[in-house]
Amino acid sequence: MNGWTLAAAVTLGVGLAATLWGVATGPLSHRVAAQNLSTALACPGLLLLSQGYDRPSYVDLALVLAVLGPVGTLVFARLLAGELADDPPPARWPTWAAAGLGATVVLALCAATGPGRQTVKLLMTGALLIGGNLVAARAAAGGFREVRRG
Repeated sequence: MNGWTLAAAVTLGVGLAATLWGVATGPLSHRVAAQNLSTALACPGLLLLSQGYDRPSYVDLALVLAVLGPVGTLVFARLLAGELADDPPPARWPTWAAAGLGATVVLALCAATGPGRQTVKLLMTGALLIGGNLVAARAAAGGFREVRRG
């Protein structure tokens, strides 16, 4: 076990256990926030495993998860808009903490891989992961006022 796989084990073990607990318990607003955070924590874990096991295909899986995870949260936010309007998800600091973790992992992996095509793929995955989860968390918390005004 090297440092990359240890970091991945900690990220996946602690992060996904906490989000699984959040999805399984609590009110609806906490469940939607935990579902969104599960993607934000699984993606950096996959990126760390990619570096630890030297498997570039794990980056492709993380890229797909970075695209589809926030889309799932947006679908839940749209379908549950009435219930979430009464009790919006209070996930401001966990969302920003997960975004910081994603940025840290992506920058560390970019430094480890050096310049090249893999670095561009890592940066693209990081941008999609962070941007998508921030937008999805905002949409689940009540959306954007400018959009609702029409």
